[in-house]
Amino acid sequence: MAKRNNILFVIIDQLRADCLFGALSDHVDLPNLRALMDEAVSFRRHYSVANPCGPSRASILTGRYAMNHRSVRNGTPLAHDLPNLATEVRKAGYRPLLFGYTDTTQDPRVYPPGDPALKSYEQVMQGFEEAVEMRLEESLPWRADLIAKGYDVPPYPDIFRPAGDRPDDPALYRAEDSDTAFLTDAALKALRARAPGWFVHLTYIRPHPPLVAPDPYNRMYDPATLPLPRRIGAVEAERARHPFVGPSLDRVPIASVVEGFPDLSSTDENVQLLRAIYLGLATEVDHHLGRVLDELKASGAYDETLIVVTSDHGEMLGDHHAWGKSTFYDAAYHTALIIRDPKRTARAGSAVDLPTESVDVAPTILDWLGLGIPETMDGMSLLPLMDGKGPDEWRQFTFSELDFGDPIEPTVPQSALGLAPETTNLVVLRGADHTLVHFNGGLPPLLFDNRAEGEMRDIAADPGARAALIAMYRAMMDHRMTHADGRFIRTMVTADGCLTAPRGAR
Repeated sequence: MAKRNNILFVIIDQLRADCLFGALSDHVDLPNLRALMDEAVSFRRHYSVANPCGPSRASILTGRYAMNHRSVRNGTPLAHDLPNLATEVRKAGYRPLLFGYTDTTQDPRVYPPGDPALKSYEQVMQGFEEAVEMRLEESLPWRADLIAKGYDVPPYPDIFRPAGDRPDDPALYRAEDSDTAFLTDAALKALRARAPGWFVHLTYIRPHPPLVAPDPYNRMYDPATLPLPRRIGAVEAERARHPFVGPSLDRVPIASVVEGFPDLSSTDENVQLLRAIYLGLATEVDHHLGRVLDELKASGAYDETLIVVTSDHGEMLGDHHAWGKSTFYDAAYHTALIIRDPKRTARAGSAVDLPTESVDVAPTILDWLGLGIPETMDGMSLLPLMDGKGPDEWRQFTFSELDFGDPIEPTVPQSALGLAPETTNLVVLRGADHTLVHFNGGLPPLLFDNRAEGEMRDIAADPGARAALIAMYRAMMDHRMTHADGRFIRTMVTADGCLTAPRGAR
């Protein structure tokens, strides 16, 4: 049997792209990620196609837009029979090991009522083997480790409450005992005992809130040295720009991203304080990812391993007075994608500026393994772009979706706007020149001119923008018509049997 290479697929939860290239990149120390970028190909216009965590990971791992997999909220089931990255790599003999989580809501059709798998959205996607349970609200092995070390461990979410009177006081655990450190330790122990030919999906929860960091990461960065968030003015100006904005801000106030400070106000001082903690958490993850990369080098596996590092989505971090990712702004969707292919060194250190999407990750890994890409996957392999040989036709836009409702317990925006669960959604089409945000439920659209003020000014109602608005709507409609559920779109039953045309065939 031919020797199989390894795959290390890392997702860093809620890491903004501009921590690596953009407004925050000069203010955060990420030496290991930057060193990896020097040996890899980076994708600078890479966007998540869905938010929040569950939908975004469903899209990453199934290669499908949310409009097709329909697991559109944390808690909305994902059909159990959809091909995904794990089920497909098994066809090549890999055992997909999960160190972390996939935030997959299970299909209730395959579980009896009352089954524990139907009690939480933090379940494991079909095909993966949960090597260590590290779900945000559970993380029982980590909690057991803390208890064994003598910590008094409170339940979630109090375990993430700062041990002091300030939001930037340290976590109750030491840096060597943090959730990030524990997960890394578990992955390294497993890799040291594993023969070549492994597949590891390593998912770090940080820098996802609650924003609390162990010493020294809690005060690693001086808030006074950080740039202020991007804002069009006072919060009132932001609220006035669109009916969705005010309820969206109310849903995720600043106090919701840190535990124990329910009355935390949105002053510049507090905003910068939390931004500094976030960057500290990003540096903590970078440190531990560096440990993994060092282990691969020491064992000789580094040049036999495909390394893919990305994020599931971004974080507003005070931009436009917003927190979290349940909005339409770029900061919530723009993510870094770094791919180091030991077989492709000619373009190491280069960057791709064509638009790419999170649905491209699974097809790229499958293509690298020489496996077929399932018809259900909407994304495209990025290997040609890594070779500098982009196809004649490449997408001109990225497409992102957000469902901001809840059919059981209506959300703040849903109630404030008087929308039914079926209409609590929006889509974002981003092009080089313009970005269109379309809202369901009769709400007005937003149009941004990316060549001018971008998201700082909505031009949808400007008479001079009418042609651009129509062009963007046509492009959005074309996208939806082209990418509607493609399970059998290339398949025909004929007199010669059931035939399927290859992807890209005309």
